[in-house]
Amino acid sequence: MITEDLNLFLSNLNVFYRKLQNYHWNVKGEDFFTVHAKLEELYDDVNEQIDEIAEHILIIDGEPLGTMHDYLEIAQIQEAQNEKICSKKIFETILKDYNILIENATKVKEDADNEKKYATSALMDEYLQDFKKKVWMIRQMLMQ
Repeated sequence: MITEDLNLFLSNLNVFYRKLQNYHWNVKGEDFFTVHAKLEELYDDVNEQIDEIAEHILIIDGEPLGTMHDYLEIAQIQEAQNEKICSKKIFETILKDYNILIENATKVKEDADNEKKYATSALMDEYLQDFKKKVWMIRQMLMQ
């Protein structure tokens, strides 16, 4: 069901947002300033996506989940630990998380197409494009 798929996506986005913010606060190393700023850019993007997905769930007469408890019960993305962490480890982890979000968006898109909910499908196209570009960029950064 589309609403359940979207709530899973919303849950993963919320946990991912918190993880990015945690990493923003805990990044360490010589590239601190660059990574600190990039992580803020990423979590700002995710914050907008959270709002857009929750509102989309309401638009299609669904009920978005709204508590961290709800999100953590179903999210596939894991929270970050409260510890200092280097950028390489951060980006290796968020690369995996973006792939989870790509899987979520793909599932929503496929189900939306099957149910002829084309506005939902089109919205997922935007997310897929964004996430895939970020995956490509992170992979390029990790190559050494």
